Amino acid sequence: MRAHHGAALLLVLAAALATPPLGAQDRPADWPHYGRDAGGTKYSPLEAIDRSNVDRLEVAWTWHTGDRAIPGPRQPVPGQSVRPGNFEVTPLVVNDTMYVSTPYNRVVALDAGSGRVLWEHDAGTVDWGQPPNGTGLVHRGVALWTGTGPDGRTRRRVFLNTRWRLVALDAATGRPVPGFGGGDGEIDLTEHLVWETNRLHYTQTSPPVVHEDLVILGNGVWDGFVYEKDPPGNILAFDARTGELRWRFNLIPQEGEPGVETWKDGSWRVTGHTNAWAPMTLDPERSLLYVPVGTPSNDYYGGHRPGDNLYAEAVVCLDARTGERVWHFQTVHHGLWDYDLPGAPVLLPIDVDGRRIDAVAAAGKTGFLYVFDRESGEPVWPIEERPVPGSDVPGERAAPTQPFPTRPPPFARQGFSEEDVIDFTPEVREKALKMLRLYRTGPLYTPPSVRGTVVMPGIIGGAN
Repeated sequence: MRAHHGAALLLVLAAALATPPLGAQDRPADWPHYGRDAGGTKYSPLEAIDRSNVDRLEVAWTWHTGDRAIPGPRQPVPGQSVRPGNFEVTPLVVNDTMYVSTPYNRVVALDAGSGRVLWEHDAGTVDWGQPPNGTGLVHRGVALWTGTGPDGRTRRRVFLNTRWRLVALDAATGRPVPGFGGGDGEIDLTEHLVWETNRLHYTQTSPPVVHEDLVILGNGVWDGFVYEKDPPGNILAFDARTGELRWRFNLIPQEGEPGVETWKDGSWRVTGHTNAWAPMTLDPERSLLYVPVGTPSNDYYGGHRPGDNLYAEAVVCLDARTGERVWHFQTVHHGLWDYDLPGAPVLLPIDVDGRRIDAVAAAGKTGFLYVFDRESGEPVWPIEERPVPGSDVPGERAAPTQPFPTRPPPFARQGFSEEDVIDFTPEVREKALKMLRLYRTGPLYTPPSVRGTVVMPGIIGGAN
């Protein structure tokens, strides 16, 4: 969950230099994936802009999303308005065309050199009203697929995942692709959940991953709510040409699946969330997909779901072609802190003691960076199970230990004690201590308590 700042415009900067136009820079100027490459590095090889000239950038053009708050009459809930959330999109650029999604899940193709609108597609997402997250509608981008059609000609499609739908658009026109999915160019993703759920509590915020002829996506679930049966998370892969479901991986294992034993008392039958709302990462050469997973329901109480609760708050590596699990590592057992893995894992080569390792690194809300061999899942540096404080909440069975990476060191403050209280003046410190002593404090993984717990990092801390 994120704070709302209402940003709703895109500024594109160009160097006030003798630089060639985009079309003359060959394909290094492209940004075809959310992280530019499938491995999520967000690295551009372009060299025209550097420290010597970045201060001379000027605004080349401006494009406004047009997303504005919409009053209550269009809302399913009377009197409630719908509004855009943060502007969090990473635009894609291919062949001088920029593909942008807005907080309202509209897709716009722009001429990257001039900002001229080439086409626009409105999926009607706002007609279903404000999501129950308190932060407004958010969307981080779309995905591109290039392949051949029945006539042998090259086709490019834009895939938009919006609320509970996956929409295939012709990249040249912005029109839905006839024959994809149910025939109208879209798929109802809730049809592929393990049980029926309220569509309004299911959403998509991060772009799909495209691998060969597959479109692969996670989902978002509004995890501030608890129902008799909460919407569960899963990973779905569809045929990019037809929309046919090719595989599904349940992030809460179902009966007979590995990991179901970590949901004791049959809690897998009713527990939900445990979803992949953050962007996923792909190693296309190995056909390996890396999934960062969020917390189970409820965020702060797990008495109804005893056990470690796989694959919640885990890095899960899947065979991208089949959906089979290759390896996993759970960063938080029996989550009680909403410590999702909030960002795309990053693929990177590293040298450790003279040994070259193809690694994958995932940053957590915990303030830890978890680094693994991307093929085997073995931690590059030891990760130790250490004892952590217990819970005083009736019915709660907190995990007795949690994983602590030994390297690299934490990048955020962890835990909170009286020694951390400000000391601007003795009077201010004393007032702060008086307030602090009303609550439980302690090291990282001090659980929620009957009287309340000061948690550090918080739900938007660490890598969030």
